[in-house]
Amino acid sequence: MTHTRTTRLRRPLLAGTTAVAAMAVTVGFMAATPEQAKAATGPKLSLIAATGSVTLTSWKEEPGVYLDLGTYLTAEGTPLELKVTRKSYKDPVTITQTVFEGGRTKTKTLPQGTVKDFSGLPGFAEITVTDRTGKVVANRAENFCPNNASGRVRPDAPSTSKYPESCPTNPFTLGSVWGVEKGWAANTYAGSYTQPVKLAAGTYTAKVRVAKKYRDLFGIADKPATVKVTVQERSWEEGPGAPAARSASGEHAGHGAAHQAPAGHAGHGASHQAPAAHSGHGPGHDPTPAQAGAPETSGAGPSYNVGHGPLKAAPPAVPWAVKRQQAARADAQGAVDAAGQTDGSRKAPALTPRSQRPAGTPSVPNVPKPDLRSLPAYGITISDGGQNIPGKDYLAFSANVWNAGPAQLVVDGFRSPGKAKMDAYQYFYDARGKQVGYTPTGTMEWDPRPGHVHWHFTDFASYRLLKADKKEAVRSGKEAFCLANTDAVDYTVKNANWHPYNTDLSTACGQENSISVREVLDVGSGDTYTQDLPGQSFDITDVPNGTYYIQVLANPAKRLKETNLDNNSALRKVVLGGTPGSRTVTVPAHDLVNAN
Repeated sequence: MTHTRTTRLRRPLLAGTTAVAAMAVTVGFMAATPEQAKAATGPKLSLIAATGSVTLTSWKEEPGVYLDLGTYLTAEGTPLELKVTRKSYKDPVTITQTVFEGGRTKTKTLPQGTVKDFSGLPGFAEITVTDRTGKVVANRAENFCPNNASGRVRPDAPSTSKYPESCPTNPFTLGSVWGVEKGWAANTYAGSYTQPVKLAAGTYTAKVRVAKKYRDLFGIADKPATVKVTVQERSWEEGPGAPAARSASGEHAGHGAAHQAPAGHAGHGASHQAPAAHSGHGPGHDPTPAQAGAPETSGAGPSYNVGHGPLKAAPPAVPWAVKRQQAARADAQGAVDAAGQTDGSRKAPALTPRSQRPAGTPSVPNVPKPDLRSLPAYGITISDGGQNIPGKDYLAFSANVWNAGPAQLVVDGFRSPGKAKMDAYQYFYDARGKQVGYTPTGTMEWDPRPGHVHWHFTDFASYRLLKADKKEAVRSGKEAFCLANTDAVDYTVKNANWHPYNTDLSTACGQENSISVREVLDVGSGDTYTQDLPGQSFDITDVPNGTYYIQVLANPAKRLKETNLDNNSALRKVVLGGTPGSRTVTVPAHDLVNAN
């Protein structure tokens, strides 16, 4: 269990997968031995190095080097596709491989214990670093997320990868899909899941090999990749206009994009800044060098999703010609998915609000509907509520409501001239994506508070602090939400969309002068509100010490139409202690999930 006490909340470090810039590489593929090829029932996988040498930065403020070496796992013949799931939080995480043979697929169950969580294949890449004398100065094994930033390794490979672009980070994830598309290569760098290595400025040799258990499991040849490494030292205080850092040899060295200084020092990549309408999304630390945003064409850094939790790393650049082809296909399909694309390969165009209210008689047709479910609360801590009020104690937490499908939740808001609120409507669609019905479903209201500054759909969820006997002790005033697909909760459910559109607040929820707003929660994704946002806490100043439950309840007024209304609640046990003005909270494990 976890015991937490704090006087002021700090934004938790993002744990999203990061990867180095995906780059075009020309390589000689390393074929497996005949014995390995015969034993293999899946794709032909190889470990390659995109370059023979890299320059890494050691920051004086945070000594250490992230071993971002530019090594990739390539897939030929067929994709590498893995599905990682757990039946419940009482069950261990299991993994299966989808094997493609003769135009058909079959499922291969991998050995129990292959994975422990959803961060990737544990201990996949074994890294040994030696200095000029041949002395080993670092030796470690790192996880590999097949969804890391990737790119094509040959021109006739599929123009886009159907697989998600990161491994999920939510502690209550239920299912994930990992994959390396055929003709593509995925970076083996463990990103934010790894720790830096202390290396002095100088030159080194890094050798990377795939661990034996994975070589045997996937039929990968034992051919390590070797990379020359130059370590340079820099300081955050140098700023963007400072001279380039010097390596031990005294030569100027470039600054790797994936290790830019934090926003407060060297400028946050423009592609990852919140738009002006959302620039006030609450306080928080600037990201560390490993988290700092990289240019959107690099696929290097995680988006810094202020207020809504971690986001995936930016995908690699898509050539303009490919973008035109994608746009043409979307137009040809009438801006809907093609029939039968329910395996996650679809890339649905963004849904935009209608220009006027729906006409005709409201109806709730017999078509697929969303299934809203809550995850147990996490990120639980004691705070001062962000207001520094003496003697006040708040129990803060993060919460997520997700959509288990099989249909999107689509809600439009329409504003009458001069009115402060919008009228909200839920839409329903048939199997071809045609709207076949709608129903009124409450209102939307403008929230001007820092950390929000957008339109909220009311009565989407509610939070309650329950006593040990499950009777209500405190109710949170927050019951309105801006919907965004911040977390991949379970991409193995039917109709899960592996590439949801509105993954942060820059693409949903409108501005103060909006006349209409469309908010969408896609299948398989959930919307996280982190514990440092207004409303994400209970005032426990006068609440006695003891055992309580944080309840996250989706669709509390049952205004939204769902496939199931009996699975909307999730409880998380907490134990309050301490004295007024200095309260504590103990958070027991939730079944097998030991995360506060």
